[in-house]
Amino acid sequence: MYEPKEPHNRRSASARALRYNSEYQSSLLDHPILEEEPEEQPPARARPRPSSAPDYRSRSDYHREPPAYEREDDDRMRYEDIPFEKRIEAQLQSLTDIHFTDIIRWLRKGFLRIIAAAILGAVLALLYAAIASPRYTVSTEIIIDPSNLNLVSDDVFSANPQRDSQLLEVESKLRVLTSRNVLTKVINDLNLTQDPEFNRPGRLDGLRSLISSPSAPEDKQLSVLRQLEKQISATRDDGSFVVVLSVWTGDAEKSIKLSNAIVSAFEGELFKSSSDSAGQLAIGLNSRLDELRRSVTEAEEKVEQFKRQNGLQSTAGELTSTRISGALDTQVLDAQQRLIQADTRYKQLQSAYADRRVANSAVFDSATMITLRASYSALQQQISSMTLVYGNRHPRLVALQSELASVDRAISEEAARLLQSAKTDVDQANSALQELRRKSDASRSTVFTENDAQVRLRELERDARSKAAVYETYLSRTHQISERQQIDTSNVRVISPPMPPQSKSWPPSSILLMIGGAFAGAIFGVLMALTFGLFGHMREAGRELA
Repeated sequence: MYEPKEPHNRRSASARALRYNSEYQSSLLDHPILEEEPEEQPPARARPRPSSAPDYRSRSDYHREPPAYEREDDDRMRYEDIPFEKRIEAQLQSLTDIHFTDIIRWLRKGFLRIIAAAILGAVLALLYAAIASPRYTVSTEIIIDPSNLNLVSDDVFSANPQRDSQLLEVESKLRVLTSRNVLTKVINDLNLTQDPEFNRPGRLDGLRSLISSPSAPEDKQLSVLRQLEKQISATRDDGSFVVVLSVWTGDAEKSIKLSNAIVSAFEGELFKSSSDSAGQLAIGLNSRLDELRRSVTEAEEKVEQFKRQNGLQSTAGELTSTRISGALDTQVLDAQQRLIQADTRYKQLQSAYADRRVANSAVFDSATMITLRASYSALQQQISSMTLVYGNRHPRLVALQSELASVDRAISEEAARLLQSAKTDVDQANSALQELRRKSDASRSTVFTENDAQVRLRELERDARSKAAVYETYLSRTHQISERQQIDTSNVRVISPPMPPQSKSWPPSSILLMIGGAFAGAIFGVLMALTFGLFGHMREAGRELA
């Protein structure tokens, strides 16, 4: 009578595994090492035999091996009775028993799958090459000099000479190149919202239009903006200020046109940014100018009011009293000189008159005296010559002597007159000197009084001058900034304009795509073969445990 036993079934399973492995292993090293059989488990309860199955006990060979379906049912019952943790542990443990020959065997077994996947990948790549939209990429090289064009020495936007700051300036302008302000201007200038390439409907737009209202123009422009952001890129070369702008579209001429529009919008955005910054400064300075103007006016009014209250008059920054006092001092000195000269002449005339040297003294130098002296000398010569010829009693000689006496009296009278005139000049010079001294003393006292007030006046004038200087500086700076708003000082130059590309940048050639697709398909087929082989290995390990 047949009695199924667990060791017998285990030996049968082990034998089947050995036969299965022997079909693919060619050496003793490829055979797995049979581990020591675990301790016998209690026999599982026999499941009820199906009613449709024939009763093997009625057969003549009932004492032999039971039917196959009985063995499969018994193996499944024993596998299910094994705890789940032990099954998982056995399967994970079997991963360490994988050899290189197992991988080769799995690949040989899945060779057809690998070939089919490679062919499928090549076909899909060719289909993609046939239906994919071409891309034409153009590049524009732009040099962004961080040091702007300096129109004046003290420009409000002076460049920073430090290297790190210059690189940050270039990086900031690089972000401006691909900013939304620039791209929005490009969209409006080229009317890209009506371009099918940038306004391509999405896969779900038809379904979305059925369940929702049409999108607004802003949403349409936003979608175009997002698509445009995907089709441009800007990078900076390390160690330089050169920026490379790359643009791709489905048409080479459109790529060039779009690249030029982006560069133009970028330059306009830089100018607008600097102009707006200068405008904000000008607005701030203008608001400050009103306050400074009022402050200067008030300071100047205080100066003038103080002058009126203290009677201070100034010419060319000098008080009138001080200037008058200086002039009076000069006049006093001149009057003293005239008095000295007049007194000296008077004393000379007086001495010559007292010594009766009137006719011969050069002090008496009036025109009348000179004429009289000439007449007196001529008469003396005539008298001398007639005396020698006619004697002392000649009538003509008597008349000449009488005429000579008259001339002598005239000389004495003229000398007396000159002496009196010199005395008058001395008195007048002395009177003028005394008057000038009196005026100078009065002016000097006025100067002393005004000098005390001038100390306060200078303080007020200094305050007014400082406020006026600040106001003039702000006023000049405001005019300079206002004029700078109209000038583009950004130092950006295109050193390599976009050129028509010789070929499309994407997709690559059909041969390359076919090779790449076949290679990718082969890799996928290899992964599939290895995955199926690994799962089969783990499943077999679970069966061996049962």
